[in-house]
Amino acid sequence: MSKDIANDSATAIEAAKEPYVDKKRHFWVLSVLWPATPLIGLYLVSQTGWSIWYGLVLMLWYGAVPLLDAMFGEDFSNPPESAVPDLEQDRYYRVLTYLTVPIHYASLIGCAWWVSTQPMNALEFIALALSMGIVNGLALNTGHELGHKKEAFDRWMAKLVLAVVGYGHFFIEHNKGHHRDVATPLDPATSRMGETIYQFATREIPGAFRRAWDLEEERLKRRGKSVWSLDNEVLQPMILTVVLYAALLAFFGPTMLLFLPIQMAYGWWQLTSANYIEHYGLLREMLPNGRYEHQKPHHSWNSNHIMSNLILFHLQRHSDHHAHPTRSYQSLRDFKDLPALPSGYPGMFLAALFPTWFRSIMDSRVVSWAKGDLNKIQIQPGMREYYGRKFGSISPAANAAVAAE
Repeated sequence: MSKDIANDSATAIEAAKEPYVDKKRHFWVLSVLWPATPLIGLYLVSQTGWSIWYGLVLMLWYGAVPLLDAMFGEDFSNPPESAVPDLEQDRYYRVLTYLTVPIHYASLIGCAWWVSTQPMNALEFIALALSMGIVNGLALNTGHELGHKKEAFDRWMAKLVLAVVGYGHFFIEHNKGHHRDVATPLDPATSRMGETIYQFATREIPGAFRRAWDLEEERLKRRGKSVWSLDNEVLQPMILTVVLYAALLAFFGPTMLLFLPIQMAYGWWQLTSANYIEHYGLLREMLPNGRYEHQKPHHSWNSNHIMSNLILFHLQRHSDHHAHPTRSYQSLRDFKDLPALPSGYPGMFLAALFPTWFRSIMDSRVVSWAKGDLNKIQIQPGMREYYGRKFGSISPAANAAVAAE
């Protein structure tokens, strides 16, 4: 008996010494291949003659991926902290993000060539432009991952990929603005409960640009430089976009005057959709000194849905990202009792297009997160009385009692 116990102990010790294995390691390639989906659609059109394939990205994004999320469920597993240093240093994961950058350019150039040389009706043209917009909107995801890194090469790769969709100011706005102000009324990129995505877009899109420009103007002023200097990191990717789009116009003609704005606008809409769902209604507590509490994982909506995370470089583990912005996607963790989305981003993006549907999904979750206290929720102006009638609002004292239970 003692010999068996000794053998079991030895086995346990050896198991503890075994290195951590990322079971999703090879599946992260899906995040690299996803930007090529419009080109796959064009190939299918050429082989079958079926114009439905112009909307391949639309069908996958709004249909297939949410279904696969529901089928495959969620992955709550975390890498052990002892494995994180090795994961962070493993160049494989970083190379995948690098490879995504040229694929975004290839897809844009390939689709631009197609619409300028192939006969297409208006519906086919719009389907391909919107498909390209979804993919290029997710270039912001690659820029998001690379833009948080400290290495100069990574940061320039972020600017390069953000230039594809003409949203280069995200590099400054997200890192220095959104991460500072998230889940407070100061943040134009945090949505309020009861605010539709269409209302949100009218303040988020211009507000994000203004904040990025102001932040960069302040930084350059401290260094004694003009905001119109080439050192302006808002202007740098903007110049890249102008050069890229001018080249596409020169090579492929006036069709680009319609194709490029449509795909760019829908690309921006993808970021707006992400910002809309990621912090909907959440609010950081204001401290006695007038400052907001430090952001914590529970100030972001999280999603562990497998399929959508595999094509988004783990973007949906957003809670850990905000708590630890420089942590790479392969190392992001889930935490107990985080506010959780009922589906991955594609499904939630679809729901957000229909405000009544979205509010029926999310409002009760926000109220539950706040333990019934509407004073702890960001609420759209004019909607507080409506929510008071719908949900009531327990007093702060009662709320403290509930929290203590």
